[in-house]
Amino acid sequence: MRNTFLTFGAPDLQATEIAEVASALEAGWIGTGPRVHRFEHDFAAYKRLPSSQVAAVNSCTAALHLSLIAAGLGPGDEVITSALTFCATVNAIIHCGAHPVLADVDPVTMNLDPDDVARRITPRTRALLPVHFAGRPCDMDRLRQLADRHDLRIIEDCAHAVEGEYHGQALGTLGDFGCFSFYVTKNITCGEGGMVVARDERHIQRVKRLALHGLSHDAWQRYSDQGFKHYQVTECGYKYNMMDLQAAIGIHQLARVEDSWQRRQQLWDRYQQPLSTLPLTRPAEPDSDTRHALHLYTVLIDSERCGLTRDTALEKLHDRNIGAGVHYLSLPEHPYYQERFGWKPDDWPQAKRIGRQTLSLPLSPKLSDGDQEDIIAALQEVCANA
Repeated sequence: MRNTFLTFGAPDLQATEIAEVASALEAGWIGTGPRVHRFEHDFAAYKRLPSSQVAAVNSCTAALHLSLIAAGLGPGDEVITSALTFCATVNAIIHCGAHPVLADVDPVTMNLDPDDVARRITPRTRALLPVHFAGRPCDMDRLRQLADRHDLRIIEDCAHAVEGEYHGQALGTLGDFGCFSFYVTKNITCGEGGMVVARDERHIQRVKRLALHGLSHDAWQRYSDQGFKHYQVTECGYKYNMMDLQAAIGIHQLARVEDSWQRRQQLWDRYQQPLSTLPLTRPAEPDSDTRHALHLYTVLIDSERCGLTRDTALEKLHDRNIGAGVHYLSLPEHPYYQERFGWKPDDWPQAKRIGRQTLSLPLSPKLSDGDQEDIIAALQEVCANA
C-alpha cells in the first residue's frame, strides 16, 4: 500500500506559473488587468477565434449564468439539460429565472440522449444546454437539428472539454455560447476561473459588462497609465470578473495544454488494458471524428457484477491511500431539486444508474507511472477481495 495519500485531481503546477504569479504580485496589479487580457487572447487563439469572441470570468458557473442572460433566457422559459451533471449547470438556469428541464443520458456516452431531448421539448423551450461529460463531445449534429427545428439557443457546458473537438470543430464553438471551467481539478486550472465563448461579439460585450457590475469600463481601463476614465452603470450586473492572479496561472497552463493532453492520453491507455479483466465497466472509446478531452476516466461499479457497491469501493480505495471521485449523482437524487421541482430519480433511469455506479480514477498529468500502478493495483485488490 502507498505510504502517502494520492489526491484525486491534483493540478500540475510548474515553475512558470509560480514565477508569473510572483511577477503579478511584484507589479502590484492583481485584479483584472493585462494578464487577464493576455489569457483571453491566448485562449481565443487556441480556439481559432478572434479575441472579441471570448470573455474571462471567475468560474464556469458565472460563464453559464451570464451566457443564459445574454441569450435572453428568463422567467417562463424552459432550458433542457442533462440529468447527469454537476449542480452548477442547473443552478445557472435557475438563477437566470428560467425553468430547468432534465433529459436522460445515453448509457454508453453518458451524454444527453437526443431522443429524450426531443420528447421533452415544449412550446416554452427556448434553449438546450448540452454537457460534454468527462470531455466526450455530445452528439452535436442531432442537437443542432433539434435546435434549428424549434428555434432554440445552444449553450455548451464545456467544463470538462477544453481540448475537445467534434468533426474538426472546437467544442464551445458549435453553439451560440460555450462555457469553460478552470477549477483546480480541470485540464487547465487557474484555481478558480471560467471563460465564455460566443458566436456574436455583441453577446461578449454584454457578458463583460455584466461580469463587472454592468460598468461601461473595467478597472484596468479606469486606472491604467492611460489615465482615469469615468464609467457608467449600464445595467445591474454581477461581480464575476477574473483576476490577474488567476490568469497568471492559466496563461502557462494553456501553453502546456497539448502536452498535458498527451500525458492524459497515455494514462488513459494504460488504464484500459489491465482494467479490462476486472468486473467493472470501463469508459467507451471516443467516437470517430471527435477528440475526447480526457478530463475524467470513469468506471462503473455494478454491485451484482462486482460484489460490492460503488461507495464501498470508494472507501476501500481510500483505505489504500487512493483518492477517487464521483461524477456525478444524478441531479434528481438531491433533496433541493426534489423539493422544488418534484423530481424523482426513476424518471431518468440511465442517469440514476450511472450516478449510483460511477467512480472516477485519477487522470492528472501530474501522476507518475508509479502512481498509476498503485491505483491499478489497489483497484485490482479491491475487486479481488469483494
